[in-house]
Amino acid sequence: MKAEELRAIQTPLKERYRDTPEAALVTLRARSRLSEGITCKVETGKALIAAGLHPATGGNGASACSGDMLLEALCACAGVTLNAVATALGITLRDATVEAEGDLDFRGTLGVAKDAPVGFKAIRLRFAVDTDASDERLDTLLRLTERYCVVFQTLAHAPELTVTQHVTHSA
Repeated sequence: MKAEELRAIQTPLKERYRDTPEAALVTLRARSRLSEGITCKVETGKALIAAGLHPATGGNGASACSGDMLLEALCACAGVTLNAVATALGITLRDATVEAEGDLDFRGTLGVAKDAPVGFKAIRLRFAVDTDASDERLDTLLRLTERYCVVFQTLAHAPELTVTQHVTHSA
């Protein structure tokens, strides 16, 4: 896709959102349902994924780990954002990869040590690009990718979280 094509698609959206800010508010949804053993089926909108325990918490490795899925979502979002920003800036990327890695202390998840956090202690995102763009243009590309990557910004600035419960009693 060329920058002009991207602008042609996004310009009417940007104008609409400027004129009618509430039109830009979209609620994304995800859903899962408990499955066999200690797994659940996650509806991704494109496929059904079986998620389960990581081997470090007793899983057998046959199911997707939600921690891996979080890193995969970060890589996917960062990759799409990188591509869109490069297109908008007219930067040709012959190839690019995005890698994410995160450090977990499973003592927290398993309740072994109260001082061990539950969740990632650190996440590192790494881009490898094949391009002739100058260092200055690449710095701009990286800065804008970071700024506009939804998953990155969500992790960097935790949103307000709420939990509710609906209980059904089977007879």
